[in-house]
Amino acid sequence: MRILSIFVVMMLVNFMVSAQPIEDQIKQVEQQLASLAQQQEQLKVALEGLKLQGLQTDLKSLGLPALAPDEKLIEHAAFSLVYDEAHEQAKWVAHLILPEIIDGNVSRTNDFREDPLITTGTAVEADYFLKTLQPDSTYEYDGFGYDRGHLAPSADFRWSAKALSESYFYSNMSPQAPDFNRGRWAELEGLIRAYIFANPQTKLYVVTGPVLEDDLPKLERGIHKVSIPRQYFKVVLDEAQQRGIAFLMPNEKAKYPVASYAVSIDEVEALTGIDFFPNLPDPIETAIEQESNVKFWLPLAEQSDVNPIFPPDLPRMHFNTVQAKQWQGTGETISVCGTVVSTKLSRKGHIFLNLDKQFPQQIFTVTIWKDSKLNFSYEPQIELKGRKICVKGKVTNFNGTPTMNIEDEAQIQFFENMQK
Repeated sequence: MRILSIFVVMMLVNFMVSAQPIEDQIKQVEQQLASLAQQQEQLKVALEGLKLQGLQTDLKSLGLPALAPDEKLIEHAAFSLVYDEAHEQAKWVAHLILPEIIDGNVSRTNDFREDPLITTGTAVEADYFLKTLQPDSTYEYDGFGYDRGHLAPSADFRWSAKALSESYFYSNMSPQAPDFNRGRWAELEGLIRAYIFANPQTKLYVVTGPVLEDDLPKLERGIHKVSIPRQYFKVVLDEAQQRGIAFLMPNEKAKYPVASYAVSIDEVEALTGIDFFPNLPDPIETAIEQESNVKFWLPLAEQSDVNPIFPPDLPRMHFNTVQAKQWQGTGETISVCGTVVSTKLSRKGHIFLNLDKQFPQQIFTVTIWKDSKLNFSYEPQIELKGRKICVKGKVTNFNGTPTMNIEDEAQIQFFENMQK
């Protein structure tokens, strides 16, 4: 009898629902969807908070440099730093790059602002430029010649709106030459993120900072006279693969490829006095911090590239592949030295040799036209690959790449056979 009563009630409920006007049913479903969407957003916020908590735990356990007795650790949602009041910028900023950046889609916020956790105050907008409101409600900008350069890049936090927004605190800014900030420095940041895309199960511990010295010039027109660093460092650790690397770059338009600025973590420690990753077991720390081989940090297509030859190692009146650019179009006959990292025999029989960097990132190309192949006693595209050579001729510009046309094997010398 009880079962029958329940059945009758259910039938009445179904009848009542089906008897509702269609508009009311639509509203009811829309309300349910809105409720589900609200719950989904709440769960996303909760998940982001948990990930940020885990990130800070990881950062504290391994990613922070050793603190000096007079230093105070400033902790934000996704990065930590030590602030140097004398220079009005961070001494270093430590953060983690997580695999979440692969699917992250949070956009730049550009909400530059003071860091509320720096009790002594940070730099402000007027330390980098002035802006004056015009009668037409637009602003006239008067810049001081330097970008507000991120130390921990905002793009490393594009999976978290909170973390990305906090990356715009002025405590995370440092005066960087525009050609540097938008050039090789941006390339370096992209190179490190690309490592995550190539190793999607990996997280990277990164510490970035300016090389702070007592005699640094200042942004004199600014309010707080922010110091202008001459160099910046970036130190990276892949704990899972027990691999580390560091980069040291001048605050200027860089002529050499990013890989040329790779150094060991030990070298940065010696320069800055900062002890990176002190919580690593001593044998592992020692092994990792003396590494300077940048190969594993490059995209697969660039792992055969090499650094241009150090100019003092070259014979007199010989130049490396970067220096060659200044000679293009001059009509002068010079010698350019480098390593043949890739070769190509075209369908038409022409030979192309790329020195130091492969296509499409080539920085110097040697061309041997088909008609000149008869002047060689060997197959250049085979015999020269991997060899360090010097080529003599005139440097021209081919689609932006310094190029030299070689007509005879006498124009090519093997570097190891040459004497300074």
